[in-house]
Formats: sequence, C-alpha cells, structure tokens
Amino acid sequence: MKIDVLHIAKLANLPLSKEEIEKYQKQLSSILEYIEKLKKAKTDNIIETSQVTNLENVTKKDEPTPSLSQNEAIANSNNTQNGSFKVKAIFE
Repeated sequence: MKIDVLHIAKLANLPLSKEEIEKYQKQLSSILEYIEKLKKAKTDNIIETSQVTNLENVTKKDEPTPSLSQNEAIANSNNTQNGSFKVKAIFE
C-alpha cells in the first residue's frame, strides 16, 4: 500500500528528512494493513459499545448556595489590593 508521506507531512506542516520519510512510509503502511485486517472481522452480531464498565455519571443537583463575601474570601491572604487578591503578573 503506497502512502504519500510527503503530502501528509505538508498538510501537517512537518519538515521530514529522507530517513524519516522512509520510516513513516513503513509505519503508516503497517498501520493501514492492520486496519484492513480489522475490517475483515465479522462484527455483524456485535453490539456497539462506548464503554464496558456500565458505570454512570453520578451527579448532584446544581443548587445555588451562599458563598463567601469578598472580605471573607481575602481575609487570610497576605497579598491584597483594593479588596482583591494581588498576584504576580504573568505577562510583561
């Protein structure tokens, strides 16, 4: 199975050496050959699944509850300014 690795690399904006092209040619061919084998598996009577543990998300009802006031929220902070947390700048 011939794969145009250079075309794929161009689409992905990946510069490849000649060695990498040969390496990926072999790897991609091997992957596609395996996929062809999987396509031959008889799955007509198999039920599709998205997960196998039968676990369900357990959530609680989202209900508003009282929260801290601004003064209570910053009460234990060492660095505050004008009623807000003061943090180091991450952008210069």
